[in-house]
Amino acid sequence: MNVLIVDNEPLARERLSRLLGELEGYRVLEPGANTGEEALQLIDSLKPDVVLLDIRMAGLDGLQVAAKLCEREAPPSVIFCTDPDDFDVEALQASAVGYLVKPVGQQQLIEALKKAEPPSRVQLATLTRPALESGGGPRSHISARTRKGIELIPLDQVIFFIADHKYVTLRHAGGEVLLDEPLKALEDEFGERFVRIHRNSLVARDRIERLQRTPLGHFQLFLKGLDGDALIVSRRHVAGVRKLMHHL
Repeated sequence: MNVLIVDNEPLARERLSRLLGELEGYRVLEPGANTGEEALQLIDSLKPDVVLLDIRMAGLDGLQVAAKLCEREAPPSVIFCTDPDDFDVEALQASAVGYLVKPVGQQQLIEALKKAEPPSRVQLATLTRPALESGGGPRSHISARTRKGIELIPLDQVIFFIADHKYVTLRHAGGEVLLDEPLKALEDEFGERFVRIHRNSLVARDRIERLQRTPLGHFQLFLKGLDGDALIVSRRHVAGVRKLMHHL
């Protein structure tokens, strides 16, 4: 993995470069950057996999640089470097895969870099290959191609699947993605965790909150994580949903 170090302190850059030099599989992109503006230019030209990014810098600070990177289609992974008493953990976690507290130790660096590593081809195949193809159990993650690249969604974050023409919309805790997988194949693979409520809908059993009949006689299913929105339950599936809810 190619790593770009961004820090306005030369000694800090040298320390990180030395620590990285002792690790296998990482290459430091020289000469590094000491300002946010310079960092953005080098990221454009060098295409690093990971950026070790200092927060306190003149001009654009680390948080501002990270915000600009988040707007890009394929940004590098960001690991913030900061002084002990000078960070907001929530802000760091929202913009980066991890953070390092100065002076950075090697074990701390190793753990942060592991979080920044993309899954290997073998791991990706194991996580995202349907059970029928892999010969194993259901996947733990579902992969979707988005403008950010390959996005892996943990199965326990999925709220529902809805089929619409040739694609299936997956709604999860962080938003929505489109899948190029048949709804029936998803039902066959994940039937123990999801239930069909309509010919085009599967919902996570553990997300079911309540079933409600509308004044017009339709049935709506409210799910945890949808902020009050509900999905229509077809009449042929109402009895099955009610039976399931008695056992939840």
